[in-house]
Amino acid sequence: MARIVGDVDGIPLLVLVVVTALAFDFTNGFHDTANAMATSIATKALRPKVAVLLSAVLNVVGAFLSLAVAATIAKGIVEQDAVTMSVVFAGLCGGIIWNLVTWYFGLPSSSSHAIIGGLVGSVLVAAGADGVIWSGLASKVIIPAVIAPVAAGFIALTGTWLVYRITRSVGSGARESEFRWGQIGSASLVSLAHGTNDAQKTMGIILLALIAGGELPADAGVPVWVIIACAGAIGLGTYLGGWRVIRTLGKGLVDIEPPQGLAAETSSAAVILVSSHFGYPLSTTHVASGSIMGSGVGRRTPVRWGVARRMVVAWLITLPAAGLVGAGAEGIQRLLDGAAGTLVVLAILVAASAGLWLASRRSAVDHTNVNDDWTAPDRPASVPA
Repeated sequence: MARIVGDVDGIPLLVLVVVTALAFDFTNGFHDTANAMATSIATKALRPKVAVLLSAVLNVVGAFLSLAVAATIAKGIVEQDAVTMSVVFAGLCGGIIWNLVTWYFGLPSSSSHAIIGGLVGSVLVAAGADGVIWSGLASKVIIPAVIAPVAAGFIALTGTWLVYRITRSVGSGARESEFRWGQIGSASLVSLAHGTNDAQKTMGIILLALIAGGELPADAGVPVWVIIACAGAIGLGTYLGGWRVIRTLGKGLVDIEPPQGLAAETSSAAVILVSSHFGYPLSTTHVASGSIMGSGVGRRTPVRWGVARRMVVAWLITLPAAGLVGAGAEGIQRLLDGAAGTLVVLAILVAASAGLWLASRRSAVDHTNVNDDWTAPDRPASVPA
Protein backbone atom coordinates (compact mmCIF):
# COMPACT_ATOMS: atom_id res chain seq x y z
CA MET A 1 0.00 0.00 0.00
CA ALA A 2 3.00 2.29 0.18
CA ARG A 3 2.45 3.40 -3.40
CA ILE A 4 -1.06 4.67 -2.77
CA VAL A 5 -1.35 8.44 -2.80
CA GLY A 6 -4.27 10.15 -1.07
CA ASP A 7 -4.92 8.63 2.35
CA VAL A 8 -8.15 9.60 4.10
CA ASP A 9 -7.50 9.79 7.83
CA GLY A 10 -4.94 7.02 7.55
CA ILE A 11 -7.18 4.74 5.49
CA PRO A 12 -5.74 4.18 2.00
CA LEU A 13 -7.88 5.63 -0.75
CA LEU A 14 -7.70 2.32 -2.55
CA VAL A 15 -9.55 0.62 0.32
CA LEU A 16 -12.26 3.31 0.20
CA VAL A 17 -12.63 2.83 -3.56
CA VAL A 18 -12.93 -0.96 -3.25
CA VAL A 19 -15.52 -0.68 -0.46
CA THR A 20 -17.50 1.88 -2.49
CA ALA A 21 -17.34 -0.39 -5.54
CA LEU A 22 -18.78 -3.26 -3.50
CA ALA A 23 -21.50 -0.90 -2.25
CA PHE A 24 -22.37 -0.17 -5.89
CA ASP A 25 -22.41 -3.93 -6.58
CA PHE A 26 -24.83 -4.33 -3.68
CA THR A 27 -27.19 -1.67 -5.11
CA ASN A 28 -26.87 -3.35 -8.51
CA GLY A 29 -28.08 -6.58 -6.93
CA PHE A 30 -31.22 -5.24 -5.29
CA HIS A 31 -31.96 -2.86 -8.17
CA ASP A 32 -31.83 -5.65 -10.75
CA THR A 33 -33.53 -8.52 -8.88
CA ALA A 34 -36.65 -7.60 -10.82
CA ASN A 35 -35.03 -8.50 -14.12
CA ALA A 36 -35.01 -12.18 -13.22
CA MET A 37 -37.83 -12.61 -10.76
CA ALA A 38 -40.53 -9.98 -11.34
CA THR A 39 -42.59 -12.13 -13.69
CA SER A 40 -42.28 -15.29 -11.56
CA ILE A 41 -43.40 -13.35 -8.49
CA ALA A 42 -46.25 -11.69 -10.40
CA THR A 43 -47.62 -15.04 -11.67
CA LYS A 44 -47.05 -16.66 -8.23
CA ALA A 45 -44.76 -19.28 -9.74
CA LEU A 46 -42.47 -18.51 -6.79
CA ARG A 47 -43.12 -16.95 -3.41
CA PRO A 48 -41.36 -13.56 -3.19
CA LYS A 49 -38.77 -14.49 -0.55
CA VAL A 50 -38.01 -17.82 -2.22
CA ALA A 51 -37.59 -16.04 -5.56
CA VAL A 52 -35.02 -13.54 -4.31
CA LEU A 53 -33.07 -16.26 -2.46
CA LEU A 54 -32.90 -18.41 -5.59
CA SER A 55 -31.88 -15.40 -7.66
CA ALA A 56 -29.16 -14.46 -5.18
CA VAL A 57 -27.58 -17.91 -5.24
CA LEU A 58 -27.58 -18.07 -9.05
CA ASN A 59 -26.19 -14.53 -9.35
CA VAL A 60 -23.23 -15.65 -7.24
CA VAL A 61 -22.70 -18.73 -9.42
CA GLY A 62 -22.97 -16.70 -12.63
CA ALA A 63 -20.30 -14.27 -11.42
CA PHE A 64 -17.72 -17.03 -11.72
CA LEU A 65 -18.62 -18.12 -15.25
CA SER A 66 -17.26 -15.25 -17.38
CA LEU A 67 -14.86 -12.31 -17.18
CA ALA A 68 -15.33 -10.86 -20.68
CA VAL A 69 -17.51 -7.97 -19.49
CA ALA A 70 -15.05 -7.10 -16.70
CA ALA A 71 -12.32 -6.72 -19.30
CA THR A 72 -14.51 -4.36 -21.37
CA ILE A 73 -15.22 -2.10 -18.38
CA ALA A 74 -11.58 -2.04 -17.30
CA LYS A 75 -10.02 -1.49 -20.73
CA GLY A 76 -12.62 -0.63 -23.37
CA ILE A 77 -14.49 2.50 -22.20
CA VAL A 78 -11.90 4.94 -20.81
CA GLU A 79 -8.16 5.33 -21.26
CA GLN A 80 -6.33 3.70 -18.37
CA ASP A 81 -3.82 6.55 -18.25
CA ALA A 82 -6.68 8.93 -17.44
CA VAL A 83 -7.91 6.90 -14.49
CA THR A 84 -6.87 7.79 -10.95
CA MET A 85 -8.27 6.65 -7.63
CA SER A 86 -10.35 9.80 -7.24
CA VAL A 87 -11.76 9.34 -10.75
CA VAL A 88 -12.93 5.81 -9.95
CA PHE A 89 -14.40 6.93 -6.62
CA ALA A 90 -16.29 9.79 -8.28
CA GLY A 91 -17.63 7.49 -10.98
CA LEU A 92 -18.88 5.04 -8.35
CA CYS A 93 -20.68 7.87 -6.56
CA GLY A 94 -22.51 8.69 -9.78
CA GLY A 95 -23.55 5.07 -10.26
CA ILE A 96 -24.73 4.56 -6.68
CA ILE A 97 -26.75 7.77 -6.42
CA TRP A 98 -28.51 7.21 -9.75
CA ASN A 99 -29.30 3.60 -8.79
CA LEU A 100 -30.88 4.77 -5.54
CA VAL A 101 -32.86 7.58 -7.18
CA THR A 102 -34.39 5.24 -9.77
CA TRP A 103 -34.98 2.55 -7.12
CA TYR A 104 -36.89 5.08 -5.01
CA PHE A 105 -39.20 5.86 -7.93
CA GLY A 106 -39.49 2.16 -8.81
CA LEU A 107 -37.97 2.72 -12.25
CA PRO A 108 -36.11 -0.26 -13.75
CA SER A 109 -33.19 1.74 -15.13
CA SER A 110 -29.78 0.40 -16.06
CA SER A 111 -27.17 -0.12 -13.33
CA SER A 112 -24.69 -0.80 -16.14
CA HIS A 113 -25.27 2.59 -17.73
CA ALA A 114 -25.22 4.25 -14.31
CA ILE A 115 -21.70 3.08 -13.49
CA ILE A 116 -20.42 3.66 -17.03
CA GLY A 117 -21.97 7.13 -17.10
CA GLY A 118 -20.49 8.00 -13.71
CA LEU A 119 -17.05 6.85 -14.79
CA VAL A 120 -17.18 8.70 -18.11
CA GLY A 121 -18.31 11.90 -16.37
CA SER A 122 -15.47 11.79 -13.84
CA VAL A 123 -12.91 11.05 -16.58
CA LEU A 124 -14.15 14.01 -18.64
CA VAL A 125 -13.48 16.35 -15.71
CA ALA A 126 -10.11 14.79 -14.93
CA ALA A 127 -8.69 14.31 -18.42
CA GLY A 128 -11.02 15.85 -20.96
CA ALA A 129 -12.57 14.20 -24.01
CA ASP A 130 -9.33 12.40 -24.86
CA GLY A 131 -9.74 10.26 -21.74
CA VAL A 132 -12.84 8.52 -23.12
CA ILE A 133 -12.67 5.79 -25.76
CA TRP A 134 -15.67 7.06 -27.71
CA SER A 135 -15.66 4.22 -30.24
CA GLY A 136 -15.78 1.68 -27.41
CA LEU A 137 -18.57 3.61 -25.66
CA ALA A 138 -20.62 3.65 -28.85
CA SER A 139 -20.02 0.08 -30.01
CA LYS A 140 -20.12 -1.69 -26.65
CA VAL A 141 -22.66 0.40 -24.72
CA ILE A 142 -24.86 2.76 -26.73
CA ILE A 143 -25.58 0.60 -29.80
CA PRO A 144 -26.33 -2.54 -27.74
CA ALA A 145 -28.60 -0.41 -25.54
CA VAL A 146 -30.74 0.36 -28.58
CA ILE A 147 -30.67 -3.11 -30.12
CA ALA A 148 -31.02 -5.32 -27.03
CA PRO A 149 -34.52 -4.37 -25.78
CA VAL A 150 -35.90 -4.42 -29.32
CA ALA A 151 -34.38 -7.85 -29.99
CA ALA A 152 -35.55 -9.22 -26.64
CA GLY A 153 -39.03 -7.80 -27.20
CA PHE A 154 -39.31 -9.35 -30.65
CA ILE A 155 -38.13 -12.74 -29.39
CA ALA A 156 -40.57 -12.59 -26.47
CA LEU A 157 -43.41 -11.50 -28.77
CA THR A 158 -42.74 -14.44 -31.10
CA GLY A 159 -42.29 -16.89 -28.23
CA THR A 160 -45.50 -15.78 -26.51
CA TRP A 161 -47.52 -16.05 -29.70
CA LEU A 162 -46.14 -19.55 -30.37
CA VAL A 163 -46.78 -20.73 -26.81
CA TYR A 164 -50.43 -19.71 -26.89
CA ARG A 165 -50.83 -21.03 -30.43
CA ILE A 166 -49.35 -24.44 -29.59
CA THR A 167 -51.26 -24.83 -26.32
CA ARG A 168 -54.62 -23.40 -27.43
CA SER A 169 -56.31 -26.80 -27.02
CA VAL A 170 -55.15 -27.08 -23.43
CA GLY A 171 -57.35 -25.71 -20.67
CA SER A 172 -56.16 -22.40 -19.27
CA GLY A 173 -55.94 -23.78 -15.73
CA ALA A 174 -53.76 -26.74 -16.68
CA ARG A 175 -51.66 -24.57 -18.98
CA GLU A 176 -50.92 -22.01 -16.28
CA SER A 177 -50.09 -24.70 -13.73
CA GLU A 178 -47.54 -26.36 -16.03
CA PHE A 179 -45.98 -23.10 -17.17
CA ARG A 180 -45.42 -21.99 -13.58
CA TRP A 181 -42.98 -24.87 -13.24
CA GLY A 182 -41.32 -23.83 -16.47
CA GLN A 183 -41.01 -20.28 -15.15
CA ILE A 184 -38.89 -21.47 -12.24
CA GLY A 185 -36.35 -22.80 -14.73
CA SER A 186 -36.42 -19.76 -17.01
CA ALA A 187 -36.19 -17.29 -14.12
CA SER A 188 -33.23 -19.24 -12.75
CA LEU A 189 -31.53 -18.98 -16.15
CA VAL A 190 -32.02 -15.19 -16.15
CA SER A 191 -30.46 -14.95 -12.68
CA LEU A 192 -27.50 -17.01 -13.82
CA ALA A 193 -27.13 -14.84 -16.92
CA HIS A 194 -27.38 -11.68 -14.82
CA GLY A 195 -24.44 -12.85 -12.72
CA THR A 196 -22.34 -13.41 -15.83
CA ASN A 197 -22.94 -9.82 -16.94
CA ASP A 198 -23.63 -7.43 -14.08
CA ALA A 199 -21.24 -8.73 -11.42
CA GLN A 200 -18.45 -8.32 -13.97
CA LYS A 201 -18.92 -4.56 -14.12
CA THR A 202 -17.85 -4.03 -10.55
CA MET A 203 -14.95 -6.42 -11.08
CA GLY A 204 -13.82 -4.21 -13.96
CA ILE A 205 -14.10 -1.07 -11.81
CA ILE A 206 -12.03 -2.60 -8.99
CA LEU A 207 -9.48 -3.81 -11.53
CA LEU A 208 -9.23 -0.23 -12.82
CA ALA A 209 -8.63 1.00 -9.27
CA LEU A 210 -5.96 -1.62 -8.58
CA ILE A 211 -4.15 -0.69 -11.80
CA ALA A 212 -4.46 3.04 -11.04
CA GLY A 213 -3.09 2.45 -7.55
CA GLY A 214 -0.08 0.59 -8.87
CA GLU A 215 -1.10 -2.69 -7.26
CA LEU A 216 -1.43 -4.49 -10.61
CA PRO A 217 0.14 -4.07 -14.06
CA ALA A 218 -1.94 -2.61 -16.88
CA ASP A 219 -2.41 -6.01 -18.55
CA ALA A 220 -3.51 -7.82 -15.37
CA GLY A 221 -6.58 -10.01 -15.10
CA VAL A 222 -9.17 -9.92 -12.34
CA PRO A 223 -7.81 -11.33 -9.05
CA VAL A 224 -9.72 -14.21 -7.46
CA TRP A 225 -10.49 -12.22 -4.30
CA VAL A 226 -12.17 -9.54 -6.42
CA ILE A 227 -14.38 -12.15 -8.10
CA ILE A 228 -15.40 -13.61 -4.73
CA ALA A 229 -16.09 -10.20 -3.16
CA CYS A 230 -18.17 -8.97 -6.10
CA ALA A 231 -20.15 -12.21 -6.30
CA GLY A 232 -20.96 -11.96 -2.61
CA ALA A 233 -21.97 -8.30 -2.77
CA ILE A 234 -24.33 -8.70 -5.71
CA GLY A 235 -25.78 -11.87 -4.18
CA LEU A 236 -26.52 -10.12 -0.87
CA GLY A 237 -28.13 -7.18 -2.64
CA THR A 238 -30.24 -9.55 -4.73
CA TYR A 239 -31.46 -11.41 -1.65
CA LEU A 240 -32.67 -8.23 0.02
CA GLY A 241 -34.84 -7.67 -3.05
CA GLY A 242 -35.53 -4.39 -4.84
CA TRP A 243 -39.25 -4.69 -4.21
CA ARG A 244 -40.13 -1.28 -5.63
CA VAL A 245 -38.66 -2.16 -9.03
CA ILE A 246 -40.02 -5.72 -8.88
CA ARG A 247 -43.50 -4.27 -8.45
CA THR A 248 -43.15 -2.01 -11.50
CA LEU A 249 -41.89 -4.76 -13.80
CA GLY A 250 -44.18 -7.48 -12.47
CA LYS A 251 -47.43 -5.55 -12.09
CA GLY A 252 -47.02 -2.15 -13.73
CA LEU A 253 -46.28 -2.89 -17.40
CA VAL A 254 -48.67 -5.71 -18.32
CA ASP A 255 -50.85 -8.27 -16.57
CA ILE A 256 -48.67 -11.37 -16.88
CA GLU A 257 -49.77 -14.99 -17.18
CA PRO A 258 -47.30 -17.89 -16.69
CA PRO A 259 -46.84 -18.63 -20.44
CA GLN A 260 -45.94 -14.96 -20.98
CA GLY A 261 -43.55 -15.06 -18.05
CA LEU A 262 -41.79 -18.13 -19.44
CA ALA A 263 -41.42 -16.54 -22.88
CA ALA A 264 -40.18 -13.23 -21.46
CA GLU A 265 -37.64 -14.81 -19.12
CA THR A 266 -36.29 -17.20 -21.77
CA SER A 267 -35.86 -14.30 -24.20
CA SER A 268 -34.04 -12.23 -21.58
CA ALA A 269 -31.69 -15.05 -20.68
CA ALA A 270 -30.79 -15.73 -24.31
CA VAL A 271 -29.96 -12.08 -25.09
CA ILE A 272 -27.97 -11.56 -21.85
CA LEU A 273 -25.90 -14.74 -22.28
CA VAL A 274 -25.02 -13.82 -25.86
CA SER A 275 -23.92 -10.34 -24.78
CA SER A 276 -21.83 -11.75 -21.93
CA HIS A 277 -20.09 -14.09 -24.36
CA PHE A 278 -19.07 -11.17 -26.56
CA GLY A 279 -18.10 -8.93 -23.63
CA TYR A 280 -20.87 -6.34 -24.01
CA PRO A 281 -21.78 -4.66 -20.67
CA LEU A 282 -25.44 -4.92 -21.58
CA SER A 283 -28.25 -3.46 -19.53
CA THR A 284 -30.14 -6.48 -18.23
CA THR A 285 -32.88 -4.05 -17.20
CA HIS A 286 -33.44 -2.93 -20.79
CA VAL A 287 -33.54 -6.55 -21.91
CA ALA A 288 -35.99 -7.69 -19.24
CA SER A 289 -38.27 -4.71 -19.78
CA GLY A 290 -38.25 -5.22 -23.54
CA SER A 291 -39.08 -8.89 -23.07
CA ILE A 292 -42.03 -8.15 -20.79
CA MET A 293 -43.47 -5.57 -23.18
CA GLY A 294 -42.95 -7.98 -26.09
CA SER A 295 -44.80 -10.74 -24.22
CA GLY A 296 -47.71 -8.36 -23.66
CA VAL A 297 -47.92 -7.53 -27.35
CA GLY A 298 -47.59 -11.22 -28.24
CA ARG A 299 -50.60 -12.09 -26.09
CA ARG A 300 -52.39 -8.90 -27.14
CA THR A 301 -52.52 -7.78 -23.54
CA PRO A 302 -52.85 -4.03 -22.93
CA VAL A 303 -49.46 -2.50 -22.17
CA ARG A 304 -49.50 0.40 -19.71
CA TRP A 305 -47.68 2.79 -21.98
CA GLY A 306 -47.58 5.57 -19.38
CA VAL A 307 -45.38 3.39 -17.17
CA ALA A 308 -43.34 2.28 -20.19
CA ARG A 309 -42.82 5.89 -21.25
CA ARG A 310 -41.37 6.85 -17.86
CA MET A 311 -39.07 3.84 -18.02
CA VAL A 312 -37.76 4.81 -21.46
CA VAL A 313 -37.12 8.38 -20.27
CA ALA A 314 -35.10 6.95 -17.38
CA TRP A 315 -33.14 4.80 -19.83
CA LEU A 316 -32.32 7.81 -22.01
CA ILE A 317 -31.09 10.03 -19.19
CA THR A 318 -29.20 7.42 -17.15
CA LEU A 319 -25.83 7.85 -18.87
CA PRO A 320 -25.83 11.68 -18.79
CA ALA A 321 -27.43 11.93 -15.33
CA ALA A 322 -24.96 9.55 -13.69
CA GLY A 323 -22.22 11.28 -15.69
CA LEU A 324 -23.18 14.65 -14.21
CA VAL A 325 -23.01 13.24 -10.67
CA GLY A 326 -19.66 11.61 -11.40
CA ALA A 327 -18.35 14.84 -12.93
CA GLY A 328 -19.55 16.85 -9.94
CA ALA A 329 -17.91 14.44 -7.50
CA GLU A 330 -14.59 14.61 -9.33
CA GLY A 331 -14.90 18.40 -9.59
CA ILE A 332 -15.31 18.69 -5.81
CA GLN A 333 -12.28 16.50 -5.21
CA ARG A 334 -10.16 18.57 -7.59
CA LEU A 335 -11.41 21.87 -6.16
CA LEU A 336 -10.66 20.92 -2.54
CA ASP A 337 -7.59 18.89 -3.55
CA GLY A 338 -6.78 15.70 -1.69
CA ALA A 339 -8.33 14.02 1.33
CA ALA A 340 -10.66 16.93 2.15
CA GLY A 341 -12.38 16.68 -1.24
CA THR A 342 -12.75 12.92 -0.96
CA LEU A 343 -14.26 13.23 2.52
CA VAL A 344 -16.76 15.84 1.34
CA VAL A 345 -17.85 13.63 -1.57
CA LEU A 346 -18.12 10.63 0.76
CA ALA A 347 -20.29 12.66 3.14
CA ILE A 348 -22.57 13.71 0.27
CA LEU A 349 -22.85 10.09 -0.89
CA VAL A 350 -23.77 8.82 2.57
CA ALA A 351 -26.27 11.64 3.19
CA ALA A 352 -27.98 11.19 -0.19
CA SER A 353 -28.20 7.40 0.28
CA ALA A 354 -29.62 7.72 3.78
CA GLY A 355 -32.10 10.40 2.70
CA LEU A 356 -33.47 8.27 -0.14
CA TRP A 357 -33.79 5.21 2.10
CA LEU A 358 -35.63 7.18 4.79
CA ALA A 359 -37.94 8.72 2.19
CA SER A 360 -38.75 5.27 0.81
CA ARG A 361 -40.05 4.15 4.23
CA ARG A 362 -43.01 6.50 3.86
CA SER A 363 -44.41 4.33 1.05
CA ALA A 364 -42.71 1.01 1.71
CA VAL A 365 -42.93 -1.83 -0.81
CA ASP A 366 -41.82 -5.28 0.37
CA HIS A 367 -42.58 -8.98 -0.09
CA THR A 368 -45.96 -8.54 1.61
CA ASN A 369 -47.43 -6.05 -0.87
CA VAL A 370 -45.30 -6.41 -4.00
CA ASN A 371 -48.11 -8.36 -5.73
CA ASP A 372 -50.96 -6.01 -4.84
CA ASP A 373 -53.12 -5.07 -7.83
CA TRP A 374 -51.82 -2.16 -9.91
CA THR A 375 -55.04 -0.15 -9.71
CA ALA A 376 -53.64 3.11 -11.07
CA PRO A 377 -51.73 2.33 -14.28
CA ASP A 378 -50.01 5.71 -14.61
CA ARG A 379 -49.35 6.45 -10.95
CA PRO A 380 -45.66 6.83 -10.07
CA ALA A 381 -44.30 3.58 -8.66
CA SER A 382 -43.10 5.31 -5.49
CA VAL A 383 -46.74 5.77 -4.48
CA PRO A 384 -48.47 2.51 -3.46
CA ALA A 385 -51.15 1.55 -5.94
